[in-house]
Amino acid sequence: MATQIDKEACREAYNQVRDDNTDVNWAVFKYEGAMILPAGQGADYEDFKSMCTDDARLFAFVRITMGDAMSKRAKFTLITWIGENISGLQRAKISTDKALVKEIVQNFAKEFMFSDLRELDADNIRTELKKAGGANYDAQAE
Repeated sequence: MATQIDKEACREAYNQVRDDNTDVNWAVFKYEGAMILPAGQGADYEDFKSMCTDDARLFAFVRITMGDAMSKRAKFTLITWIGENISGLQRAKISTDKALVKEIVQNFAKEFMFSDLRELDADNIRTELKKAGGANYDAQAE
């Protein structure tokens, strides 16, 4: 059966992450049968990481605060998590199903695909977002 996505529910979760007036920093979209649905959201990045298990395959839209003492700004990322115990067929399917998620999650600085919890380290993601951002005027770093 072809995968479908609950566009309205997923768009609502996406918009809450993008909204500067909420504390929501991440939203997760998971499979429930052949449907992709919002599966959680929150302010604590560690809560998001706890959803990334060896048996999970999910998409996450995450807000990371970047900048220095002079200016702070939000950067967004799309993370695809494929746990170690996910079958080859499900791994292949997540790549094609990502197009459904990208119909809703359209504004992000960088996209990641992870299967190792160490890769989900917030500092690792921050470093990659800084590289993707172009010029780095942070005089304290380096």
